[in-house]
Amino acid sequence: MAEPNRIEARFTKLREQGRKAFIAFTTAGYPNLGAYPLLLEKLPAAGVDLIEIGVPFSDPMADGPAIQAANNQALREGITLAKILDMVRDFRTKDNETPIVLMGYYNPIYSYGPMRFLDDAQKAGVDGFIVPDLPPEEDEEFRVPAAARGLRVIRLVTPTTDAERLPTVLKDASGFLYYVSITGITGSASAEAANVKTNIDAIRAQSDLPIAIGFGVNTPAQAQEMAALADGVIIGSAIVKRISAHLDDYGKPSATMLDDALTFVGDLAKAVHG
Repeated sequence: MAEPNRIEARFTKLREQGRKAFIAFTTAGYPNLGAYPLLLEKLPAAGVDLIEIGVPFSDPMADGPAIQAANNQALREGITLAKILDMVRDFRTKDNETPIVLMGYYNPIYSYGPMRFLDDAQKAGVDGFIVPDLPPEEDEEFRVPAAARGLRVIRLVTPTTDAERLPTVLKDASGFLYYVSITGITGSASAEAANVKTNIDAIRAQSDLPIAIGFGVNTPAQAQEMAALADGVIIGSAIVKRISAHLDDYGKPSATMLDDALTFVGDLAKAVHG
């Protein structure tokens, strides 16, 4: 049995408090390399329990227009995996408790060098990874060495994951399970509570891992509804859109961008926490 890391510790603490986890997704380096670390630093105080950092990639197949645009701008700003790890390392000088999960595609990891990346991520203070294009049948080369370093690879369960495939997805899963509440890309539709509940119940029957619902959750009301069904709620596109509303035609953020984004994050957190 792997030693608990910050992810398990946070879910355990929240469970003892009778609270659900609010997981906020932001795109690393967005809106720019100067503003992003400030946003990252202030997320926990706004009510975020776990932070999911999106690793920009030129072809983010699971992401909708808002996050695609954020990826492109962050790449233009010069964001790299090494710079993201530097940001995490700096964050850890101020906060050594809030779990950080990197969400990204395998191409940048492979280009960086998977073992070198895992070593550097561990030293920086990363706790886990979500790699949408690395299916369970093919993730052993990354998952096993990650586990040896105390890092978790979070698996995705979708509405199209049938009863035959579900055990494969759940086997060797760690950290928590990311339930994708809609079919399609991020920010493209809203989750339907009845359908989500049926699928969450099926997962709970086969796994004790915490379940967090993502995709299709965009408002405090939706966040509150989904929080009643699972152990946590993940919100990303709505936060990215809130940031983008404060950018001028050249991508420069307004003076009120940070405060407004954090106020919105706080409203989402209150809804999840009940």
